[in-house]
Amino acid sequence: MNMLRCLALLFCVICLAGCENTDLMTATEAGLDAVKALTLSDQDVQAIAVKSAEYSDHEHTLATPDSHYAKRLAGLVGQHVQDGPLKFTYGVYISPEVNAFAMANGTIRLYSGLMDMLDDGELRFVIGHEMGHVMKNHIRKKIQLAYAASAVRKGIASQNNTAGDLARSLFGGLAEGLMNAQFSQLEEKEADDYGLGFLKRHRLEPKAAVSALTKIAKLGSGHFFLSSHPDPAKRAARLQAQLDGRAVSVEENQQNFLIRLKEFFESRSSALYRQLNLLLS
Repeated sequence: MNMLRCLALLFCVICLAGCENTDLMTATEAGLDAVKALTLSDQDVQAIAVKSAEYSDHEHTLATPDSHYAKRLAGLVGQHVQDGPLKFTYGVYISPEVNAFAMANGTIRLYSGLMDMLDDGELRFVIGHEMGHVMKNHIRKKIQLAYAASAVRKGIASQNNTAGDLARSLFGGLAEGLMNAQFSQLEEKEADDYGLGFLKRHRLEPKAAVSALTKIAKLGSGHFFLSSHPDPAKRAARLQAQLDGRAVSVEENQQNFLIRLKEFFESRSSALYRQLNLLLS
């Protein structure tokens, strides 16, 4: 804990150094945010996710329960609101945008533009994909990064100038940052695998995962959704290879590696044990 306090103090000193127009309170908050980004508890993450979801719902038009989009979504996920200990909640934003996102508390939002593009099976894959980002703790990492970014913004805001005014106005963008978060290729692969597994576990057509990504790939390279995601065509080919038995999921690949590693050390240990017995006999 002493080390964390030192980090916070160091952050404040950096903000304060050489500048007469520094807002001491804001600079101090920036240092605390920098530390908290590294030490967020599960309770902190859930609280941030709840507030971010509330902000997002307020900024968008959420489909009412009697709309055909909400009814269609309810028909798709009626039996899949719980996965392990986490309860998922779903909603639709009335917008032509092709997008979907998840929050760490299990909030999942689809855009009506995406629903217009995909059939029911393909939408179930997307839902499973977003659930995967939550279950694999990808969203938690993004919250930590968002908190770190807010620390940087507050550090700038502590300077009483135009840049500081701009940074203060940007501080409310935490939820937007989570909604438009870019995931690594590995994270997207893990979420794709989870989405494919979601279809298989619920005895749904797994080929829908491939067709969903194939349709999304046709949006074109200039589309915002594709600019923030790895190539959907390559992702579709990867899942097709799994369905054909030519490839395995990220998790299976990791498990296979650990098994081979264990077998290697066990074989080496046995050989060394035999040699030791020969020397001692």
